[in-house]
Amino acid sequence: MSTLKELVQNRNDEILEVYNELHAIPELSTQEFKTSRFIKEYLVQYGFEVTSGIAGTGLVTYIDSGVEGPVLAVRVDIDALEHPIDGEIVMKHSCGHDANTTMAIFSAITAKEAGLVKKGSLKVIFQPSEERDETSGARAMVKAGVIDDVDMLIGIHLRPQNELRLGQAIAGMRHSALNTILAEIKGVGTHAGRPHQGKNPIDAIAAVINAVNAIWVDPAIPWSIKLTSVHADGGNNSSVPANGRVGMDLRANSNEVMDELIEKAKAAITAGAATVGCEADIEVIPGLPAGIIDEGMAKIAAEAITEVLGSDGCMSVRNTPGGDDFTIYPYSKRELKATFLGLGADLTPGLHHPDMNFDKKALANGVSIISTMIQKILG
Repeated sequence: MSTLKELVQNRNDEILEVYNELHAIPELSTQEFKTSRFIKEYLVQYGFEVTSGIAGTGLVTYIDSGVEGPVLAVRVDIDALEHPIDGEIVMKHSCGHDANTTMAIFSAITAKEAGLVKKGSLKVIFQPSEERDETSGARAMVKAGVIDDVDMLIGIHLRPQNELRLGQAIAGMRHSALNTILAEIKGVGTHAGRPHQGKNPIDAIAAVINAVNAIWVDPAIPWSIKLTSVHADGGNNSSVPANGRVGMDLRANSNEVMDELIEKAKAAITAGAATVGCEADIEVIPGLPAGIIDEGMAKIAAEAITEVLGSDGCMSVRNTPGGDDFTIYPYSKRELKATFLGLGADLTPGLHHPDMNFDKKALANGVSIISTMIQKILG
């Protein structure tokens, strides 16, 4: 009797064909119309009923055993990124969402054809718009009710080579919380020859930078805060500007530390601006919460990874400074048991790089790991 890994490997040519089809139609967040249509048409060929048009271009499909049991969902993202190349804006799947989508499609097909769902239900969620915070597909999918009936959730993403090599996988990736702070520094413009008559926002920004760089929170929890944009201009070099702007990126592997960082950053900005008599209007742009990994789900993932890749290929729960709106799901439904898999693929030079490339053998590895988890939970 063939193992799941062998069943998946036997479809490798088809897996690569689907990946290449998706790779050829990269689409911006909220505009994944071709991608959504392709996913639906492909799954319908295999007898799946697919609900499309969720939160715009999102899709969901089910395998229901008809026997009482948990609802396990696999969620993947389907959007691509835009890159300025040779003076033109070019769409590319530089974050590997085409790979994630391919793995979900064939995990569903494998589960159906191998009869892996013997109790409960399998739900596969194809989520749009992961790449843009302001149009977070996860928030829209939660609002649409796609996890209302879900008890357990799996996510997966390719990882860069500096984190994982081909033949390795992480059982639980804990993403960082992510927020952005923008501050308008309000000064008083004046002639540069009479600086005492104004309040220079550039001096205030310098004080803000020093104050922010002096922030400390618990060093046992990974975190960072850094200035990512600064602007102040009086229009010419003989004028002190009236206003300036700063932006900063905040990350933390705990939501509690993120809350502390935000409060300390607001205090630092206000105090820094005040050193030269300026004021600050501060806006905190909501980003993403920190990842919540369920220990039980991570244990099942570790067992599946070990079966597929061997004990040397299994990495336990790890932190990452990156963010993913997958974290919205367990944060929105605290009883949801979730884990997020990191898949080694010898990916270089890095995620979001226009020349990103990876070893396509990883696709079958990912399908095998997810399918094995489905079998363990619903078999």
